[in-house]
Amino acid sequence: MATINFYLDKPGKKGAAPIHLYIRGSGEDVKLSTGEKIEPEHFDKTSQRLKETASNHLAINHYLDFLAQCTKEMFSPKYKRTYTNKQVKVRLQELIDGYRADAGVRIVKEQVSLYGKPFTFVDLFAGAGGFSEGFLQAELNNKFFNFLLANDINDNCELTHVVRYNHQLGLDAEFLCQDITEPTFLDNLIRKLEGKTVDVVCGGPPCQSFSLAGKRKKFDKKDDLFWHYLQVIKLLQPKYFVMENVKGILTKEGGKVKDQILDEIRSIVDIKEIPALIGFVKGLKQGHPQDAFILDRLIDRISFEKLTDGDLARAKQDYIGSVDGVFKALSPKIMDYKTSKTDERVLTVRHGLNLLARSKELEILQRSIIKEKDHSNVDSDMFVEAFTSFLAELEPEEIIRKISSAFDLLDIPKEFDRERKEILQALTIYVHSFDACLVKVKHFCDRKQASELDKLIDSIRLYRIKAPFVANASNYGVPQNRERVLFVGCRRDQPLVWEIPATVAEEEKVTVFEALHDLDFIGNDDEKIFYEHVNIDRQFNGTAKAMKALVKNRSVDGKNGKAGVMTYADWSRAGRLGARYTVSPPFYVRNNEDLEKGTGDKYPLHNHKTSNQNATVIKRLDLIRKAGDYKVSKAMLTKHGVSSEKRNYNVLKPDGQSPTVMTISDDYIHYNAPRALTVREMARLQSFDDSFVFQGKRNTGGDKRKTEVPQYTLVGNAVPPLLARAVAMELLKNLK
Repeated sequence: MATINFYLDKPGKKGAAPIHLYIRGSGEDVKLSTGEKIEPEHFDKTSQRLKETASNHLAINHYLDFLAQCTKEMFSPKYKRTYTNKQVKVRLQELIDGYRADAGVRIVKEQVSLYGKPFTFVDLFAGAGGFSEGFLQAELNNKFFNFLLANDINDNCELTHVVRYNHQLGLDAEFLCQDITEPTFLDNLIRKLEGKTVDVVCGGPPCQSFSLAGKRKKFDKKDDLFWHYLQVIKLLQPKYFVMENVKGILTKEGGKVKDQILDEIRSIVDIKEIPALIGFVKGLKQGHPQDAFILDRLIDRISFEKLTDGDLARAKQDYIGSVDGVFKALSPKIMDYKTSKTDERVLTVRHGLNLLARSKELEILQRSIIKEKDHSNVDSDMFVEAFTSFLAELEPEEIIRKISSAFDLLDIPKEFDRERKEILQALTIYVHSFDACLVKVKHFCDRKQASELDKLIDSIRLYRIKAPFVANASNYGVPQNRERVLFVGCRRDQPLVWEIPATVAEEEKVTVFEALHDLDFIGNDDEKIFYEHVNIDRQFNGTAKAMKALVKNRSVDGKNGKAGVMTYADWSRAGRLGARYTVSPPFYVRNNEDLEKGTGDKYPLHNHKTSNQNATVIKRLDLIRKAGDYKVSKAMLTKHGVSSEKRNYNVLKPDGQSPTVMTISDDYIHYNAPRALTVREMARLQSFDDSFVFQGKRNTGGDKRKTEVPQYTLVGNAVPPLLARAVAMELLKNLK
């Protein structure tokens, strides 16, 4: 690993000494001038930065931090690259020249934030990085976001992240490529964050398939993702978290799922306040000595909230051990030892408790079975019932139900009824939600104690949320009618955020033509790697004037601007990231091996490639395009012998917004040509900058869609960056 230092050379005639960068590695040392000079008395040799006595200390120190970080990134072991001294000098000189090109504006403005540091964020279920991109674009009154970490389970998501954020932008943002449901996820997350405070967590855990807690029927791998997302929130306790989802979540199960999500968010507690609540419950034991066992179990269950992974598993095991102790004391009173060794009812209770004590192992077993079930496409077939039935048997609620049935069949004498009730009550508490435990605690309170408990509960709840709201991406400068639901959890010490104000009015929304017109120089089975001039007069002949009128000057967020402000297409080419970033030229790699070798394709334009469509498909698409609607065109398609079994085609309207961009390119027909959209065109409709390159395979199909995330999927599943930017701007307005 290289050692990076800054030092002063001899002062010149005017007393200012040049600042040099010095790198000591395994080979020959590298020295390079930073191009900056300072009087020696203003330089701190210990920190190797300018003292506050220097008038430009903020600007120069940020510049030195930038160089140090970029140099550190070059020698990072995760990239496994070896550089010659000459390559190091050339690369660093490029960074120095690029950074200083407009230093008069950039350096002074760049990172002077409120409280002297940026706010931080983590992006879960990150995919391509739509949330990340939007958050990095946001800046308000010297407040901005620093990107700490992203997470997803797919290698191509990681590859796209590393290329964009580590290589192109020179950030040190980490990527955790791991399933959030795996037992080691939280530990690995904490390790990668290295003790850094997280101000905001964003992400969209898929919730389409889950039902109410304890009532799952499909046992889909996606069922648990929301709950695991909340486990991250409980652990990191950010000031805000933003959860994005499909609009249908609001009406799922008659709105009950939405209500359950809100309840779960409001149930997140401040773990630092847990001891106060435990102390309160312990105090209740004095007035209810006969209920000491149940109150102790409530204390144990409440304590679960402050534990994770291994500690939680041990606490659950101890909990069931205390219940098992009561049953072991009860067993000889209701049945002789020899009989109890073979009695089905007693064995059901005994073995049920054994299963509950191994909750972690059962969760791992369930997860493995669900993964195999999903991998093998087990659904709507003769296997699914058996899989579902077995998975249901492993649920704690189902185990407890069988234990309860066994107790009923035992017909225990009334003199031992108290022990029976205590065991069953304790098992019910074991699977209680935190809120249900609080309701149970309240049963033991008098009026004064109940009032005290209410105050304690109010102080222990960590997050407030008013209600989820629907955000249409077109209201935020995105040329697409994409409706998504946003849940914004606000920590109790932060202002409540309940909506994201639109950045564009209805009449000034960005159109499809604005987004795509300058890319309309590609044909069938074609790939373009350089921008070309598009002659609108020639393309549209008599309607050229009307088409040109659609192109407007806009501010970065899509709002109509005055002369001199760029068009949407110009913003896409130039990039929407602020002056804080030096964006290296875009490049494409097929895989991690190409990245490690440094053999990527470096062109001005990427992801602009069309499929090779045969004459029949071209004829079909042309007829649909001219008709303007798939349903309207069906009779004509049949007449010409080019009909299709495809469910739907969306013809793009140049003077409107596109429908929701999905993951299959063939669902869309270009407004000016009988062809599907390229990845770059779909990215434009999502509001990604052209410098954002989608890596890996362009497309995939069949069962591979379960495991692979090619370029089209990366684009279609992403949060539009301009929508994310609007969210980030609203948070910056409120973050304390």
